[in-house]
Amino acid sequence: MSWRTVIIEGRCKLDYRMGYMVVRSAEVKRVFLEEIAVLVIENPAVSLTGCLLEELTNRKIRVVFCDARRNPVAELTPHHGCHDSSARIKAQMQWSDGAKAAVWQRIVRDKIGKQARLLRKLDRPRECALLEGYVDQVQPLDATNREGHAAKVYFNALFGMEFTRSADCPVNSALNYGYSVLLSAMNREICALGCLTQLGIFHDNRFNHFNLGCDLMEPFRVLIDGRVVQSRPEKLERDEKRALWSVLNDTVQINGTRQTVLNAMRIYARSAIDALNREAPDDILFYREL
Repeated sequence: MSWRTVIIEGRCKLDYRMGYMVVRSAEVKRVFLEEIAVLVIENPAVSLTGCLLEELTNRKIRVVFCDARRNPVAELTPHHGCHDSSARIKAQMQWSDGAKAAVWQRIVRDKIGKQARLLRKLDRPRECALLEGYVDQVQPLDATNREGHAAKVYFNALFGMEFTRSADCPVNSALNYGYSVLLSAMNREICALGCLTQLGIFHDNRFNHFNLGCDLMEPFRVLIDGRVVQSRPEKLERDEKRALWSVLNDTVQINGTRQTVLNAMRIYARSAIDALNREAPDDILFYREL
């Protein structure tokens, strides 16, 4: 089972040989492809062979490309996620409005509940109680925007009353970078399930290639929030980014078992897609922090 997040930061050449990714620079290193879940190419000077790209695609390894500032800018996404992707895409296009509304309601409730639990850990009882009250108020498709109301209370409690998500500051840079890590991992699972990331259940931006990924990743955002509020970064450089990538290897509980966040995403994504196909929102498997 794949589990490693491999980050390539220096100038080198990557190629494929007998099941391994070969990293050729001053030294030659090999990484077993079966172990890689996410490959991050941080340096635009890195070159990859076509043979390696083919193997990465066939093995459904998520490849994230970064710009000169080492910020994610693109991903390698396979056209065919599984053997019956045509049937799965057809089913995805037939998801009913009622099923999508009910599933989004469940996702938002779980997200706000997790936000409330983080505030409880941080000894913010008043704001925690307010968010817990919002959970039961979430309607299908979150018609009254409890998510938005909760977000204002939540982020002010985490980072202060002057904080806004639109501000140009290290905290927002870290949050955005961490969310991009989660989105990349979630897109990988959606593609592996044979669905289109473009067709969301709530997000519906014609210019967003990852609407469904943006929908399904929501309950995992709090993991990044907790890491950022703990570290309070004053900059976003190599060490800070490594810490955010490491969230994927944290351990959580899902469906009665302990799993890495990456594996929990796989279990959760499959259950969410199945819930949409069967119109059974109560069947979604959400993770819980230990």
